Amino acid sequence: MTCTEILPTYGADHPAFPGHFPGRPIVPGVLLLDAVLQRLCLVRGLDEGHCRIVNTKFISPVEPGQSLQLSHSTDATGQWHFRLHTVDGARLVASGQVHSMTEPPRRVASP
Repeated sequence: MTCTEILPTYGADHPAFPGHFPGRPIVPGVLLLDAVLQRLCLVRGLDEGHCRIVNTKFISPVEPGQSLQLSHSTDATGQWHFRLHTVDGARLVASGQVHSMTEPPRRVASP
């Protein structure tokens, strides 16, 4: 089952924008990943300190004020997968996987 949620929007007055990047500000990837990790851990009732991002691919930049939606699901091994899109769903921003260090991975039985 895939769940979809809206993430916080970063306004143009956010302190990260003047240095990232002058003249064409974009939301730093670390802010996006922090929001993803916070939301996934909150939804699953886990402490953020016990979760880690296994891999991430950034596809396109996020500008100040852009709204994003987070879609997430869990595969048969217990790995969490996420995708960040613009709210209208027109553009993929990032995707990746998160692993909980408190939930051991499950093995899928071989046929």
